Amino acid sequence: MSEVGSTWSGCYTFAARGLSAPRTVEQVQEVVAASPHVRALGTRHSFHDIADTAGTLVNVQSLPERFQLDEAAGTVTVSGGSTYGQVASRLGETDWALGNMGSLPHISVAGACATGTHGSGVSHRSLSSAVAGVEVVTADGELQHWTRENCTDFGGRVLALGALGIVTAVTLDLVPDFEVRQDVWFDLPWSSLIENLEEILSCAYSVSVMPSWHDPEIAGKVWLKSRTDAWDPALDPSRWGARWARTAGGEPPEGQTPNQTVQGGVPGPWWQRLPHFRPDASPSRGDEIQTEYFVDRSRAPEALRALQAIADRFADLVLVSELRSVAADELWLSPAYGRDSLGIHLTWRNDADAVLAVLPVIEDALAPYDPRPHWGKWFTLPGEQVRARYPRLREFQELAEEQDPHRVFRNDFLQRTLGLATAQV
Repeated sequence: MSEVGSTWSGCYTFAARGLSAPRTVEQVQEVVAASPHVRALGTRHSFHDIADTAGTLVNVQSLPERFQLDEAAGTVTVSGGSTYGQVASRLGETDWALGNMGSLPHISVAGACATGTHGSGVSHRSLSSAVAGVEVVTADGELQHWTRENCTDFGGRVLALGALGIVTAVTLDLVPDFEVRQDVWFDLPWSSLIENLEEILSCAYSVSVMPSWHDPEIAGKVWLKSRTDAWDPALDPSRWGARWARTAGGEPPEGQTPNQTVQGGVPGPWWQRLPHFRPDASPSRGDEIQTEYFVDRSRAPEALRALQAIADRFADLVLVSELRSVAADELWLSPAYGRDSLGIHLTWRNDADAVLAVLPVIEDALAPYDPRPHWGKWFTLPGEQVRARYPRLREFQELAEEQDPHRVFRNDFLQRTLGLATAQV
């Protein structure tokens, strides 16, 4: 085992030669300036070598917590290594909120925004789209501040896969505080889901579908997160052939596990309802591998039919699956760049050989729909195919070369996926 350790789920062991835990931004600058190869490390919630390096990993979680609320601008600036759960709990003491959150509050802000991580909701863009500015240590050890206002190429600098520098702080857009309730449907038929996908995904502020790939008739569970000021009491899942989760007096509602946030229509603060999992509990399953592909939502019903047709090839490996909507954005490397998207997520049993065998099957089935993979999760698509699906990839390559001419932040993942050479010049 490497002394640097592994990713959160243990499915990848880092090959980096060392791990630095700077206590100040100045120390980050010193490490970067002295290192031929360096990358940032946060909560380790990736599933392959995207964060790895041949040199030193810099643990940004060791930096002091930072929380600077700017009420006039409607923003908050936080340490890059802060988790969404930490930021949200601090905001919960104010009249402000984040517009959306991912399923896990345990992930770092900088890491999530660098990889296009997202929540769900037909009107919600990825978490990266809420970034108004970043504080970055660049390849020469200089501290720079990039904002929407001072960078015409800001769309290439936020979701950058760590290729431009070590992000030490992030400024996030805020919205006024709000409350959310969570309600769950069961037994949604596949036919109804596919025929009414956009309508079902639009039933609440945030909607996730948790399909079962074993059952060709019943897709299963739908998880709705509704703002209490926009709750529709007339909403009836029987319209689509589903039913409400059962509840018994004093017991958690059907399907709610101890590590999940409160369901059953109980109103609560946004930060205690938008994530699927409680910040004080173990997230997800742990011993797992994850995959996610984004397709144009206008073609998502076809894509789901294509996966249904081959479900017998992969269903036994799936621990849980989730379908989430992500609104189109203009971030150059965003999987939702230029198109409203459906994220098709699969959490696999931690069986690397079996997963590697089925991923090409899934990717072939989705090929007509130009899938874009989640950058931090497993995929086997060749780099040239991935690059062809990003219209502004060439501009990003040029920006990376300009910002990091000596290729300090490059690694094998960036080389094979984005075509960014690792050798120094």
